[in-house]
Amino acid sequence: MPEIARFLGIVIYIYFDDHPPAHFHARYGRQVAVIDIATLAVLRGCLSPRVLGLVTEWASAHQQELRENWQRARAHANLLPIQPLE
Repeated sequence: MPEIARFLGIVIYIYFDDHPPAHFHARYGRQVAVIDIATLAVLRGCLSPRVLGLVTEWASAHQQELRENWQRARAHANLLPIQPLE
């Protein structure tokens, strides 16, 4: 799984050639969720409220970079790392 960010124990990744809509995966321990890049809504899975808040705060600040990485993944190009939440 191509990791694009890691912060506070949360790992963010995007799979190559994944299905629409544009989304990313977030993992925190055993918690896993798929999150829509455009709306930041949880499409599948579940994160605790605290972790979901951190993930959506980070994603909101990096939405354009997430969109660009989504397009890169669809084209099987190298994904670019995204700054962690500070």
